[in-house]
Amino acid sequence: RFNCPTKSTNMMGHRVDYFIASKAVDCLLDSKWAKAKKGEEALFTTRESVVEYCNRLLKKQFFHRALKVMKMKPDKDTKKEKEKGKAESGKEEEKKSKKESGKDEKNKKEKEKKKDGEKEECKKDETPGTPKKKETKRKFKLEPHEDQVFLDGNEVYVWIYDPVHFKTFAMGLVLVIAVIAATLFPLWPAEMRVGVYYLSVGAGCFVASILLLAVARCILFLIIWLITGGRHHFWFLPNLTADVGFIDSFRPLYTHEYKGPKADSKKEEKSESKKQQKYDSEEKSDSEKKEDEDGKTEATRNSGTEGSGGERHSDTDSDRREDDRSQHSSGNGNDFEMITKEELEQQTDEGDCEEEEEEEETESRPSHEKS
Repeated sequence: RFNCPTKSTNMMGHRVDYFIASKAVDCLLDSKWAKAKKGEEALFTTRESVVEYCNRLLKKQFFHRALKVMKMKPDKDTKKEKEKGKAESGKEEEKKSKKESGKDEKNKKEKEKKKDGEKEECKKDETPGTPKKKETKRKFKLEPHEDQVFLDGNEVYVWIYDPVHFKTFAMGLVLVIAVIAATLFPLWPAEMRVGVYYLSVGAGCFVASILLLAVARCILFLIIWLITGGRHHFWFLPNLTADVGFIDSFRPLYTHEYKGPKADSKKEEKSESKKQQKYDSEEKSDSEKKEDEDGKTEATRNSGTEGSGGERHSDTDSDRREDDRSQHSSGNGNDFEMITKEELEQQTDEGDCEEEEEEEETESRPSHEKS
């Protein structure tokens, strides 16, 4: 009766507990009566044996079979709606013939809007942060069944046997004994009465000390808050009046919070540092992309200007060498000019002609002297 899972509902204006047949069978198969002891056989070996036992309990009226009847929503005036629909249908047919062209376009637009709305709703439902809609449970009521037989399945059975649980009986008995003992306090021995007196005084002092601590901690908080201008928030035994256990209400011993301009500046600095980190990361990504693009453009330019670049380098090198030579010669005092091959050949030819003329002159002179 107390180990089988049950649910409560109303039946014929009374609150009753009901269970499902399959769960009752499982409960009995997992009980100690399904295990064989020494020299004794198990009472329940199969599900069929459990069903037979439950049929016997049903005949003895420990429970009875019930029928689930689903509660239907009240039907609206369907007849009136049908009549209105027929009357409106005749009028709509006349209007449709006139406005078919305009309505076709409107219908297309409405369909597109509906599709877009459905897609957005699907996206919202798929997102992990959005809460799912609660599934509405269908309400039902129980009614007595005509065929009172126990069947292994999803059948519903209502408990008739409702004994008082042993725990509730024991607790009631203890309360009765305590009340009788309290009324007989004058008849107690003197030592017990003195002990109870000191215990009651100690309990009263403990409760009073907790109340005084609760008031004192508030006064201390106000004093510190007023002196510091609301910057320091100091709480002694912060969990004393919180909804926690007895030991947790005394820990931690104190808490301190500073809510001044520095704390605000620190918060601002943290927020700014986070923003700067995000901005730096974005800039790095942008700069890396630009560098990649510049590298590609430079590679294409270098591949196209290799030949022209080599010729320009050679020209510039030769010019530099000529300038260096001219400077060197000017420093030594021996200036000279650059001469081509053709000029050299002309100069050599002219030099040979001058030498031949000089030789002829030297030969003609002694002849004139002799004469």
